[in-house]
Amino acid sequence: MSDTNIGHRHRKIGGKSFIILPSIFFVAIYLIAYLAISPSANLLAAAGLMFSDSARNYSTEYNNIFVPVSNDTSEKISINDIEYPKTGEQFGELIIEDCSIENKLFFGDSNVVLRNGVGVYNGSFIPGYGKTILVAGHNNTYFNGLKNAEKGQQVVVKTSYGNYTYEITSTAVKKATDTSAYDLSADTENLIMYTCYPFDELGLTDQRFFVYAKYVSGPVIVKSAEEGM
Repeated sequence: MSDTNIGHRHRKIGGKSFIILPSIFFVAIYLIAYLAISPSANLLAAAGLMFSDSARNYSTEYNNIFVPVSNDTSEKISINDIEYPKTGEQFGELIIEDCSIENKLFFGDSNVVLRNGVGVYNGSFIPGYGKTILVAGHNNTYFNGLKNAEKGQQVVVKTSYGNYTYEITSTAVKKATDTSAYDLSADTENLIMYTCYPFDELGLTDQRFFVYAKYVSGPVIVKSAEEGM
């Protein structure tokens, strides 16, 4: 083989190395950073984030305990007779006909939840508890219809232990950091729904659109004496 041919072959290998080596370095740095942030993750799971050839199907990643019931439920129901939802579970539906909203309702507000519906912040309460129910949803999907929310409109929340009706009392735009926008220690049942604002913005914004609603009807959950509640 001539010297000319040998030299040409070395130049080709060098060119490939110039592309491949930085790519390997980038992947290695990404995996190290991911594993450092998520200690419980394994190497295969981390690699899947980079090299998966199909989108993840979030519709199969949650448990559904919601079973519709008729409207003629009792006025009171024991907490021992209901299945309290676990974080990430669908336990109902949230409907606002005037806003063209009919969404799956979950307990929790993780990414999986908000890709499939709207979620009750698990630092608040479920319907019937007599406390604040704080529900989040994305502005460009499931809660986009909140832009049409007006005082007097009805919100229906369906659960396996009864159906609830709330009436919208007001709306407000507030800073995302404004903790006065909700009161989780309130001693009366109320529903607060919120989403990023403006409605046509993608991703997180520094403002939130709040919709406030008062309790109208639905069974009251009676807590057992042993719980001290």
